[in-house]
Amino acid sequence: MTLAGAFASYYWAWDKTKDIPSFPLISSLRRSLRYHTGSLAFGSLIIALVQIISSALDYINRKLKGSENDVAKCLRCCFWCLEKFLRYVNKNAYIVIAVHGQNFCSAARDGFLLIMRNVLRAAILDKVCDFLMLISKLLITAATGTVAYFWFTKEVPVVDEYVPELHYFLSPVVLVVLGTYLIVDCFFDVYAMAVDTIFICFLEDIERNDGSKDRPYYMTKTKHLSKFLRNKSK
Repeated sequence: MTLAGAFASYYWAWDKTKDIPSFPLISSLRRSLRYHTGSLAFGSLIIALVQIISSALDYINRKLKGSENDVAKCLRCCFWCLEKFLRYVNKNAYIVIAVHGQNFCSAARDGFLLIMRNVLRAAILDKVCDFLMLISKLLITAATGTVAYFWFTKEVPVVDEYVPELHYFLSPVVLVVLGTYLIVDCFFDVYAMAVDTIFICFLEDIERNDGSKDRPYYMTKTKHLSKFLRNKSK
């Protein structure tokens, strides 16, 4: 919610160079803690209840292992799908709360209906964003792993004196690769939240405004976001 509030403050600023708060992250965090702690807790409670039920079904399934228990398997599948759906709804609800300051239920409803009215755009953006994020993570991890390999095998003469003697150089390389992927995954979550927030703000923008002088768009003109997503037929 803190990240969503910071990104939304940028999108809805009429003058992107002047109207943005001096410390958008701190301001968004303060608003979240002061006004929306209950909404955050309520959304988390819903997910926790579904997870508790899923864990109970897993426990029952293990106890009844060896017997045909199709009902338990079906329920586990249903609750798994429900949890994924609620996580998606919660994320959109938190974004709407950060933008408008609504309560959780009304924000979840408005966010869900907004996405449903633009379901094709949302699906395309989601898949394209996931693909680009995955490719970026793999490229950064592969580049770091390559550098680590040449480093620990002393293929770079400049840094030979700084490299310790290793019997198995693959062990630190694997650790570097795993650590890099985990760190990159955390950092790219910020970009994913930025994409989701800007997209929801964009959908609201094109529903409220028509680009005329009386109701101009808030989207950044120089980034050609309107040209990229405005045409519904495309």
